[in-house]
Amino acid sequence: MDMSGNDTISKEGNGKASRVIRMGTRKSQLARIQTDSVAGTLKQLYPDVHLEIVAMSTIGDKILDTALSKIGEKSLFTKELENALERNEVDIVVHSLKDLPTSLPPGFTIGAILERENPHDAVVLHPKNAGLTLDSLPEKSVIGTSSLRRAAQLKKRFPQLEFENIRGNLNTRLKKLDEKDDYAAIILAAAGLKRMGWESRISQVLGPEDCMYAVGQGALAVEVRAQDKDILEMVSVLHHPHTVLRCISERAFLKQLEGGCSVPVAVHTEVKGSMLYLTGAVYSLDGADCLKDTMQTCVELDNKVNKSAPHSANVGVTACNISSSALEAAEKLGLDLANVLLNKGAKDILTTARKLNDAR
Repeated sequence: MDMSGNDTISKEGNGKASRVIRMGTRKSQLARIQTDSVAGTLKQLYPDVHLEIVAMSTIGDKILDTALSKIGEKSLFTKELENALERNEVDIVVHSLKDLPTSLPPGFTIGAILERENPHDAVVLHPKNAGLTLDSLPEKSVIGTSSLRRAAQLKKRFPQLEFENIRGNLNTRLKKLDEKDDYAAIILAAAGLKRMGWESRISQVLGPEDCMYAVGQGALAVEVRAQDKDILEMVSVLHHPHTVLRCISERAFLKQLEGGCSVPVAVHTEVKGSMLYLTGAVYSLDGADCLKDTMQTCVELDNKVNKSAPHSANVGVTACNISSSALEAAEKLGLDLANVLLNKGAKDILTTARKLNDAR
């Protein structure tokens, strides 16, 4: 593997040169935990490589009093990190995949998507409500969620409850729940709670019949400069093929719908044998209008991958070690399902949702 390029080479005591790779991350505790876990895996695979972690704050970390969907910036949690990548201050950046827009800026690519943690949403109850569920909470209980997608689905499913916005990182949101009486419960991604070691706070995991998840939820992504072929090759071993195929179909679905933080779009994917199943839905803000459908495609993961063949990115993801026909089938599945929903009127639902949200 060619280890040249702009990266720092440090001399070890024995005179042997070793590669230094700088990893960019957000400063939040969860982001640090996620980056450290990727660093740990890379260290095992490449013991000679020195990893340096560079933490920075993003717009999303700084603006804490406004709903994410109102800030109107698709790369809230990624822009500063990408700027650092562009200026060669870091070599790779670890993100939650769901924070990465479906179109990356030119010159960047997702070089790895790691095996997905549980992608579902979880209910975390105020301690006084221990033992209850969303079904058994008293009527008019207030549920905190920062996501239009969660609120739209849950309003429809639990009309007796009220939903209010709650912002802040995981630590802040749990503190707001526990120390005040504003919320009966909050909804958070199960994956983040698990990575933080707070699994014991999960009182209920919401299945797809209650709440489908966000595109890419539960998966970690490693973003790199597209021209850094050696780094791309290095991180590509982290790809988890089934997660990659599921997330490519989800991202293609969202991209074709032109969805983002400011519209309620939800998905559910599964790989069974060589079949990839994608369920996708769009909602009005109150959840009353919903278009939902499921499609599937064959994603045969043949072992004859030609790594030297030129690989184009699929919705921002470069995966040279996965069959290109499987990647293309996954992307086409997302595209086709989005077109089915668009033909049924998804555009109107999303446009109305966007306008209403902007007017709030």
